[in-house]
Amino acid sequence: TFQISPFLSIDTVMMHSVAARVAKKSNFAARCVHIEARIASLGYKLPNEPPAPKGNYMGYTKRGNTIYTAGHLPQKHDGTLVLGRLGENVTVEQGQDAARVAALNILATVKSAVGDLDKVKKIVKITGFVNSASDFTNQPAVLNGCSDLLGEIFGVEIGRHARSALGVNVLPLGVAVEIEAIIEVDA
Repeated sequence: TFQISPFLSIDTVMMHSVAARVAKKSNFAARCVHIEARIASLGYKLPNEPPAPKGNYMGYTKRGNTIYTAGHLPQKHDGTLVLGRLGENVTVEQGQDAARVAALNILATVKSAVGDLDKVKKIVKITGFVNSASDFTNQPAVLNGCSDLLGEIFGVEIGRHARSALGVNVLPLGVAVEIEAIIEVDA
């Protein structure tokens, strides 16, 4: 064994190099925190079950390693919905809270699809619909409630995503927001 220094040999350097490549390949560094524990540490609670669809459709479709969620409503743990229209009777802050609730519901759906949120490799895209008064133009700020939460939970590498924030004049059941997601997962 060739000595590089009094403390390192070629064998030691090679071993660390291989370990670094394996850790990088498996995304080990990003997986050191269990996602559900992270959600709890941030003061949020994941729903035990994803909310049931409100119509004749599935909550998600999985193709290969990609999950496409249906639009998720801001349904709280007690079953109530966050209702209202931004710029009329809902503030931006209340809209952000509604977007966080919808995001947690999306994560409950993903967990039901793959069994473990640690299998999430990338939040690819979020599309959010904001129930908006005709002169309300701050939809991106409302959707930051969802985007910021996903970033806090998964970190920048996994949680940062492409996004569309759309203002609409009405949403199903009068909810304030509806959000859908495209998420890449481990097989």
